[in-house]
Amino acid sequence: MKKILAIALIAVIVPFAVFAGGEQEEAGEQLSGSIKIAGSSTVYPVTVAMAEEFSKLHPQVEIPVQSTGSGGGFKNFFIPGKTSINDASRPIKDSELEAARANGIEPLEFQVGIDAVTIVVHKDFPADTITIDQLAHIWRPDDPAQKWSDVDPSWPDIEIELYGPTSASGTFDFFTEEVVGEGGASRSDYQGTEQDNTIVQAVSGSKGASGYFGMAYYLENKDKVKALKVNGVMPSIETAKAGEYVLSRPLFIYVAKKELIRPELREFVRFYLERTDGEIVKQVGYVPMTTADVEDYLAKFDEAVADVQ
Repeated sequence: MKKILAIALIAVIVPFAVFAGGEQEEAGEQLSGSIKIAGSSTVYPVTVAMAEEFSKLHPQVEIPVQSTGSGGGFKNFFIPGKTSINDASRPIKDSELEAARANGIEPLEFQVGIDAVTIVVHKDFPADTITIDQLAHIWRPDDPAQKWSDVDPSWPDIEIELYGPTSASGTFDFFTEEVVGEGGASRSDYQGTEQDNTIVQAVSGSKGASGYFGMAYYLENKDKVKALKVNGVMPSIETAKAGEYVLSRPLFIYVAKKELIRPELREFVRFYLERTDGEIVKQVGYVPMTTADVEDYLAKFDEAVADVQ
């Protein structure tokens, strides 16, 4: 499978592909059209990978995918016709659900994997583990640590440089809730970005730097940055699946129900869900869904399709 596309690409149009060996669309018709997707930078590489595979079967369907953060994606999702799917690294908020319904959009939630939010530091950082309390000392809005030695006297007496997602990100919401204890509570003097590769580049270039993002980006860049254990547990597919890693969280896609009337969207969502228990999710760097989960979501999907047809 291709390496994860650089997140610096703000939008990706899945290229037209040639049918391999004359392979035909399963339903016997040639699909076409455009499926616009936005949202979480964490879910982004899974959706791009799914779109690439789908395009091999349906080369006349364009699938632009934007990395805007979960919150930014939901804002696009509320505007009828702007996007059909939102990638999200957190559940939809009540206020967002109300806004969607006010615009005639009923979001369908499907979990597509499990992530482990990963704390990264420079390769030469002397420690291998950090606690939730120490992370809170670094990231809290009131009287946060300024030097690594403020957190642990044995750590370097150098300024902490911090990088992370913006407040529009589901990763930001999850991290602040789990680490600081209040969603949205964070020190403001850090470099915020929705481009996770920017965090990789910054942390790899400074011995005082640290950041956090989805595990897939660490696995793709483990030669450039170092991941810290959290409360003694290393982020991995195994520890996330077992619930041992404290910063594990679910990943979602949200689909505009009424747009399932469109055959290209309907077939892509089915294609996506059918593969969330397989190698695509795992190779990107997340925990796949179970076969039972996939069957449950496909039943929910089929019921929604029946409602709109």
